[in-house]
Amino acid sequence: MSNSEEPKRRNRLIEIEQEVHAEAREWERRRLEQRLQEEANRDGKVFPPQPKESAASARKSDVAARRRRHR
Repeated sequence: MSNSEEPKRRNRLIEIEQEVHAEAREWERRRLEQRLQEEANRDGKVFPPQPKESAASARKSDVAARRRRHR
């Protein structure tokens, strides 16, 4: 390998390494998601958890109250 090819080769190896890391992160994310879903299924719950209606309504009313106070 000539000296002029060395940087190109190194860059290509870096690109491949970055791809491998990205694929490994995605594989791990999917694996964890699957494990979480299995646990949620065992408990009879939904994953990811859905926001509770009352909590969302409470936040909306809190925001509205703060806006009224700051006028």
